[in-house]
Order: sequence, then C-alpha cells, then structure tokens
Amino acid sequence: MLSAVERVMDMNERQIALSVLESLRGDLIYAHLNNGSRVLDVADLRQYIYEQIGRIRTNALVMDGLYGNDSGHGQDISKSNGHNGKAHS
Repeated sequence: MLSAVERVMDMNERQIALSVLESLRGDLIYAHLNNGSRVLDVADLRQYIYEQIGRIRTNALVMDGLYGNDSGHGQDISKSNGHNGKAHS
C-alpha cells in the first residue's frame, strides 16, 4: 500500500527528494553546526538542516541581487519560456 506522499509525488519530485536525502546522508558524516559541534542527535540534525536552509536562502538572495531578479522570490522555471520579456541588445 502506498503512503499519501508516494501517491502525490511525480517522478521528478521523487528524484529530487532522493537526491536531497542522499546528499544529506553524505553530508552528515562530516557535518558540524555553526558553533563547531558535531551533529549527534535529532535536535542537532534539526539545527543543521535549519542552518543549511538559511545558507541556501542567503545565497539565493545574493544571486537575485547580482543578477537582477526584482521579485525577490526566485523564478518559477516551470512557468518560464526562458525569456525575461526584455529585448536583447
């Protein structure tokens, strides 16, 4: 019997989820929190994930600032045809 999560995830979503989990598993071997301590328990794992999410969001904001994404919310590539609507010069 399939769980609710398995029923609603398409193949691309499953591939992304597996990739993220495999990467996290590999990262945890060497993972340290910002304070330098090792990830030892579930609370540490939650903190580690929170810190990684913060890094990703910070990097996304920096990239948006560098490359001029005015919305501040990123771009949904599934709704994009690859053009920004501006004429090329």
